[in-house]
Amino acid sequence: MARCVSFSMNLLDRLLGHDAWTTRQLLLLCQNLTDDQLDRESDIGHRTVRATFQHIIRNVEVWSDLMAGRPVTPNQDARAQDQSVATLLVQLDHAAANLADISRAVAERDGWDERFVDPLDGIEKSYGGSIAHILTHSMHHRAQLLYLLRRLGVAGLPEGDVLSWEQHTTDRNGPNEQ
Repeated sequence: MARCVSFSMNLLDRLLGHDAWTTRQLLLLCQNLTDDQLDRESDIGHRTVRATFQHIIRNVEVWSDLMAGRPVTPNQDARAQDQSVATLLVQLDHAAANLADISRAVAERDGWDERFVDPLDGIEKSYGGSIAHILTHSMHHRAQLLYLLRRLGVAGLPEGDVLSWEQHTTDRNGPNEQ
């Protein structure tokens, strides 16, 4: 018999929670990888595990700045090869929280179709489309990471889907834990 749990979480919170949590889980699985493994060249995407994580996180940072109307934060460390998993985790947490704040502000004002001009290309974009882009972009690159991590022999890789995240989150601490 199916168990019925009553809680309220909107679609945006599900997508944001899944995105940040799943990327974080993959990073946590990389904590014991050597620099050689993190930087091993492959034939997919950004070519290494580290570069792919850097790209995912940087994408969230840049788009959040663009949607907030801020100048894009300089990429001060230029995503150097020696950037640790611990550093990436801190950056991810900050970027994900920033994106969540911006996205929830858009939701609160029902501003999904409002537009802003992207100063990087001069093209108007909607907030809703931009938020969807960020989340699907991250998912695309997480799939590449799953491939790279399988090739490195990393065990315990998650499915990475929203329902698995939701089940884990609900079973552990209720629907609001991310």
